[in-house]
Amino acid sequence: MSTAALAAAVVTAATQEPDGVNLLIPHTFDIVWSLVVLIIIAVPFRIWVLPAFQRVLDERAEKIEGGLAKAESAQEEAAAVLGQYQQHLADARAEAARIREDARTEGAQIVADLRTKAQEEAARILETAQRQVEAERQQAVVALRSDVGALATQLAEKIVGESLADEVRRSRVVERFLDDLEADQAAGVATGQGKGA
Repeated sequence: MSTAALAAAVVTAATQEPDGVNLLIPHTFDIVWSLVVLIIIAVPFRIWVLPAFQRVLDERAEKIEGGLAKAESAQEEAAAVLGQYQQHLADARAEAARIREDARTEGAQIVADLRTKAQEEAARILETAQRQVEAERQQAVVALRSDVGALATQLAEKIVGESLADEVRRSRVVERFLDDLEADQAAGVATGQGKGA
């Protein structure tokens, strides 16, 4: 066949409109040339592009796995630190409770000590006051005896009309007067108690 015949066949085929199933199925030469172009594009793509793409995907997968491993280790470390923190917090709370209890005990001991010291001081002050009162009473008794003795001597001199200049005589008169005075007081107290009974 000549080129003219071939050209005529191509023109005839091109001018004919496909119908039915032929409408969806391309011509053989279209399929062949499409396969050739596909092979020309697919082979270099398979040789150079896919390995590079696979390498990038592998690197990303490694980074993601490394990141997940780091995140997991960081999470474990955070959990360990949290556990230590909670343990320290529990220890600190226990220590604070112990210190608070010690302070309460020590405070109670201090209060008890201060109360004891205050009672001892009050007893000492009371004892000192009693001794002072007793000493003042003794001084008053001594002063009263000497004053009463002098008054009794003067009174006795006036009543008896004789001089009591002699010291021994004067002492006897004073002692006898004081004994009578004490006996009168004791009798007054006894009769006062008898009336009260």
